[in-house]
Amino acid sequence: MTGQGLRDGQSRADGHRPAGERSRAEGRSPAEGHSPAEGHSRRSFLTYLVAAPTLALVTRAGADALAPQPAHAVVPSLPAPADLVDLGDLFILAGAPTATLLVLTVEADGSIRFRLPREEVGQGLTTAVAMLVAEELDAPLASVRVELDDARPELLFNQLTGSSNSIRSLYGPVRQTAATARARLVAAAARRWNVPASTLTTAGGAVRAPDGRTAGYGSLAAAAAEPTLAVLGAHPKDTDRHTLVGRPTGRIDARAMVTGAQRYTLDLDVPGAKPCVVRRPPTLGGTVRSVANLAAVRAMPGVLHVVTVPTGVAVVAETFGQALDAKAALQVAWGPGPADGLSDPEVRDRLRAAAPAPLLPPLLTPYVDAEFDFAFVSHAPMETNSAVADVREDRAEIWSGLKSPIVARQTIAAELGLPVDKVTVHVVQAGGSFGRRLFFDAALEAARVSKACRRPVRLMWTRVDDTRHGRMRPATHHRIRATYALGEVLSFEHRVAAAETDFRHGLGEIITATAASLPAGIGNATLAQTLFHTTVKTPYHFGLTTHGLTEVPTGIPTGSWRSVYSANTRGAEEIVVDELAARTGKDPYRFRRAFLKNDAQRAVLDKAATEGEWGRPMPAGCAQGIAFHEEYKSRTACLVEIDARDPEHVRVTKAVIAVDVGLPVNPRGLEAQMIGGLTDAISTTLKAGLHLERGLPLEGSYSQFHWARQRDTPRDVRVFVLPATGEEPGGAGELGVPAAVGAIANAWARATGNKPRSFPLDFDVDFTPYPR
Repeated sequence: MTGQGLRDGQSRADGHRPAGERSRAEGRSPAEGHSPAEGHSRRSFLTYLVAAPTLALVTRAGADALAPQPAHAVVPSLPAPADLVDLGDLFILAGAPTATLLVLTVEADGSIRFRLPREEVGQGLTTAVAMLVAEELDAPLASVRVELDDARPELLFNQLTGSSNSIRSLYGPVRQTAATARARLVAAAARRWNVPASTLTTAGGAVRAPDGRTAGYGSLAAAAAEPTLAVLGAHPKDTDRHTLVGRPTGRIDARAMVTGAQRYTLDLDVPGAKPCVVRRPPTLGGTVRSVANLAAVRAMPGVLHVVTVPTGVAVVAETFGQALDAKAALQVAWGPGPADGLSDPEVRDRLRAAAPAPLLPPLLTPYVDAEFDFAFVSHAPMETNSAVADVREDRAEIWSGLKSPIVARQTIAAELGLPVDKVTVHVVQAGGSFGRRLFFDAALEAARVSKACRRPVRLMWTRVDDTRHGRMRPATHHRIRATYALGEVLSFEHRVAAAETDFRHGLGEIITATAASLPAGIGNATLAQTLFHTTVKTPYHFGLTTHGLTEVPTGIPTGSWRSVYSANTRGAEEIVVDELAARTGKDPYRFRRAFLKNDAQRAVLDKAATEGEWGRPMPAGCAQGIAFHEEYKSRTACLVEIDARDPEHVRVTKAVIAVDVGLPVNPRGLEAQMIGGLTDAISTTLKAGLHLERGLPLEGSYSQFHWARQRDTPRDVRVFVLPATGEEPGGAGELGVPAAVGAIANAWARATGNKPRSFPLDFDVDFTPYPR
């Protein structure tokens, strides 16, 4: 097998099991023991050499790694109490058998290449993983190249990017793989110089001897690949010896992104691939009955093909301009879709009818009752849906930004009638997702068009396509009842009715695979119920606390949206927490602090309140709001200030966020994640949503889907990343939205004197919709 073959994800082992000595850089002599805080490094890993001209490793977990582990280990100890199990635990458990089938190579020029079986959509994952590799190899960050892996079916449940799980699941395996490579490089230098490996250190991408001799990794790569090399066990560094991990670090792809050098799907130079767009139906899921002017459109300048696919009529042309012109000229008779007669009022009525009343009557105790409505919301990533496909008689090759590439490959193969091993799916870095790229609509559509045209195609969804026909966050209705007496909250019930969420992208299989390991009451629940109960948890001591979800089929294409159920559910709860505080005559911050369950939660709340100067005087029409959220083993508090003096332009003017993720790998990336969550919350709380009218959203562009612009974002935003409070990183990608939703809504309530109940708060149709 060649080195290139390895980089393409072919990870067959040659059966050699290296054992390696630890370098002095790890801070332990061979006789020293292991600290109990090391977590992952106590598990055994079997690392295999792959036949290659330079050092190439594939690491997988040993049998004991799959046994029950301590709470902080890669594999969670399940079953456990329901309030301690989250969706990330299920991901880690399902992926455990293949979690460490990772590929790392050290090239002759000293560069280090790591194949990442996840998707980068702007969340900074490649930077964080590069930091982990560089840390363990004592190599310059600039020497590490993180490349996105193709779809690898052998990884089973371990190639889905979502649920704030990538760093949580990769942290131990990536470090172990890199530590093993370091041990082999040290052993190769020890053999070359005929000195004990324990006397050598590593730094700056080189092995160093006590007498001053150095050998760069590139010069050792071939020798380190020798199967006969004797290497003792390799172990990742203790966290207290980290010099890069935990330090704010700029993104490794930042320059490429801001200069336009970053290559996204439609930038790829695939020979013969011609531009393609699709004329879509006037209602969601509508079908093509006939095309009246097919011959005339095919005769238009530059038009190469016009073909019908299940999602519409596709036009392939020499240029995108010609394809768009031809698309607009098509005269199509359309069949109905599953949601043709559905508009917002009908959706709201269905959801309200489906939401059960709270189970507990208030009896003689005082109580707070509240109902909330949240509109459908588009994912609206900057890069619209796109894919390149080259389908031949006996094989197919697909390029697209994919967060669930294994399921994409399987689905496309079945659609094309090809064996799975004849379909190659390349994962391309994408310009945003927020859950949208869990689905592979564009890749499947491009494959269908390419097969029909018998040529490669470069498919692009227009912005209108993406906004109107893309998947959306489901609309929800919430009923909350909280009873209280004598300064205590006695019960807290939350009933949610939601338009049904589509999980047919691999997440369902993961939950199904781990259902038997879940606590009673969750393990036998439906897919949506399991996801709901492993993500939505109230962090307060509120007496008898219950949550319930009812899903309502609507025929509307939905999908996971950043924070999934938590953004709306926990956002609504934080509003009720403020109202409980008011009923009991307590300050909202002090009230939360009194009912939070532990010191770690109170620490982030205190930090946000202190740094944000909670309680400072504000002009009339302006106010502060505060909220808290905990999920995926992380916690955050958000304090905002809002100016509602101009009802036409309510604006968040300041935000202070405190966040604790246990072990922050890249604090700068974490800050960006929290600011992104804040922006999502500003948008969807104040103005951004989709109006559904007769089976189609009215919004068709950013000018109509009112996402926060520069003028809508606060000039003063400060994010405080708390120092490491654990040996493992928690999740962060979805953490920032729910607390910000609650804080913004609470600030608006205090500034206006009104109770927020329907979101977004300003939801007028102030635009002329595009024609259907």
